[in-house]
Amino acid sequence: MSTAQQRRVRLRELIGGPGIVMVPGVATALNARLAEQAGFEVVFATGSGMANTIFGLPDLGLVSMREVVDLTRLIVDATDLPVIADADTGYGNHLNVVRTTREMEAAGVAAMVLEDQVTPKRCGHFAGKAVVSAREMVEKLVAAVRARRDPEMVIVARTDAIAVEGLAGALDRARLYVTAGADVVFVEAPRTLDEVREIPRAVPAPCLINIVEGGRTPLLPAAELEEAGYRFALYANVALRAGSKSVEDAFAALRRDGGTAALIDRMQGWARRQESVDLPGWEELDTSIGEAARRIVGDDGEVRGGS
Repeated sequence: MSTAQQRRVRLRELIGGPGIVMVPGVATALNARLAEQAGFEVVFATGSGMANTIFGLPDLGLVSMREVVDLTRLIVDATDLPVIADADTGYGNHLNVVRTTREMEAAGVAAMVLEDQVTPKRCGHFAGKAVVSAREMVEKLVAAVRARRDPEMVIVARTDAIAVEGLAGALDRARLYVTAGADVVFVEAPRTLDEVREIPRAVPAPCLINIVEGGRTPLLPAAELEEAGYRFALYANVALRAGSKSVEDAFAALRRDGGTAALIDRMQGWARRQESVDLPGWEELDTSIGEAARRIVGDDGEVRGGS
């Protein structure tokens, strides 16, 4: 079994296991490593985070499929955790979804989220959203299910229809998406506690909820979300927003003070920085390769072994 397959199987185990799974969003390989080191079991490669962090752009569908896949692959390569990929609307119609699914699968993701917004999409907590017809989204889900080569790869169907059709319309879509083959359902931006609680009761599949600080959904602790019946609680913007605030504060202090002395206790320590990117492991590898080469050639260039 390949590494990618092992991660997909692990995600399937988490879907069927006890307790809610908290999923931090990451836009960079470093943050993926930090999430793993903090003890999380899954990470989400956030498209909005990539748009904001890497390109300095708003989450308005301005980043291409190729760019998102390439950045997601870097996240997959940096961690041993299952990665849930953000595939937006699939970057076109159902035929585009076939290619997107294959590219994401080749990148090693454990799961892929497809949403039913029109293209270009908007952040799920922005105003002015619009959704495609249920038929068009079902075509995309059928395409994704057929396109994946590994049946363990998880397809997450997201609907943004609450903002357009209300909760009842969104739940009708969610149930339809399960019939189309979705493994997990993500009803974006429930607006009240009652809506939050109703979604897992009404959807015959594991459910994911997205917690956006300052967004449309009530901020509830993971224990309460678990009690409501959710399998995954997504915190897509924690790293982005906490990191951006820290950088803003650090730059303001540097500009004000003309130095960084006042920031030392708010900065990652030098040793911890190197540990977080596994400098000790790379140094050990460097040494072991040199020792192996010396056993074959010797320090003086004389051949000691081999065939």
